Amino acid sequence: MFFNPEKVLNIEDLRELARRRLPKGLFEFCDRGSEDDIALQHNRTTLQSIKLRSRVLNNTSSRHTQSEIFGERINMPVIIGPTGPAGFVWYRGELALAKAANKAGIPFALASTSNTSMERIINEGGGKQWFHLYIWRDMEASLEAVPRAKAAGFEALILTVDSTVPYNREFDVRNGTSFPVRITPRNIFDVLTHPRWLFGTAFRYVLAEGHLPKYVNINIPENLSASSLKNFLFKNDSLNWDFLKKIREMWPNKLIVKGVMHPSDAAKCLEVGADAIVVSNHGGIASDAALASIDVLPEIKREVGDRISVIVDSGFRRGSDILKGLALGADAVIIGRATLYGAAAAGENGAYRALDILQKEILRTMGVMGLTNLKDISRGHVVMPHEYPL
Repeated sequence: MFFNPEKVLNIEDLRELARRRLPKGLFEFCDRGSEDDIALQHNRTTLQSIKLRSRVLNNTSSRHTQSEIFGERINMPVIIGPTGPAGFVWYRGELALAKAANKAGIPFALASTSNTSMERIINEGGGKQWFHLYIWRDMEASLEAVPRAKAAGFEALILTVDSTVPYNREFDVRNGTSFPVRITPRNIFDVLTHPRWLFGTAFRYVLAEGHLPKYVNINIPENLSASSLKNFLFKNDSLNWDFLKKIREMWPNKLIVKGVMHPSDAAKCLEVGADAIVVSNHGGIASDAALASIDVLPEIKREVGDRISVIVDSGFRRGSDILKGLALGADAVIIGRATLYGAAAAGENGAYRALDILQKEILRTMGVMGLTNLKDISRGHVVMPHEYPL
């Protein structure tokens, strides 16, 4: 089906296009959180409850969204975060995301559970690229990705530390969803009723490579059975601060610790030598009882100040959301589902449309707020729910 960007007016439009194109199990894997989706919903309702305070007569005719991360200029304070299903929702979806990020002038983070080799993403995607690392039960096998990512040329390493146990996603069990994706008697009807995905994504992999997409950036032993592979891909629950020190010693470039939700943990990351933290509840996936990332961002910023870069994610769907994150102390915002919906809808064009929408929303909202430069945004530009005027 022909993709017309002009008819896509917001991220929710891209989400709906993704829902129509993807099998139900795959869409819910991308779209939902865990258990009852409470944390997922709380991310959105909390951001929506924060209001922006406008100032007038400031001549905003020359406003722009340029920003910096690690001292380098980016075209807006947004990063495409690591989304494992990208290569399943679109043929070479990770490459589509990397190219969209490069075109938009922002960084792209490649998930360790991607289906395209990190070397190919670096070579063909271009731009600023970061690599994301999960630590599986086999720690040594997991760590083999670190020197490989260094040799490939990634500028930063993102270590996720909030996902040391399996997620409790009951709907995945009911949908028969497993990763890497397999077509089974349990999900065959779902797959057959979504021919655009079946022929446009699944069959393209089979024709090109002789099999459905699989993980190529994880050192998985060959010829594992499905149950053995599942056991191999269990997260490692023994991670501690000494392990973070080990990663710091292994990785010479920028090190980002993702999943920090407490000020004391942020301070420890600074002590170990991390270059940035991501304040994140993993999009509501890790714990359904979690606070929203934006809930804890201000106190974490107060703890670390400007001594370490602070990035935030989880629930950001509008340009105004991004401005709220910046006003509360973030240097940049990671988006995941927004561009994943775009990639699922129309590959690189869909992902770039998501970024274009967000940038235009940021620019428009800056005009309303009386801002020409994002460096000028401050705590005084936001009103929290407990601060609403009587």
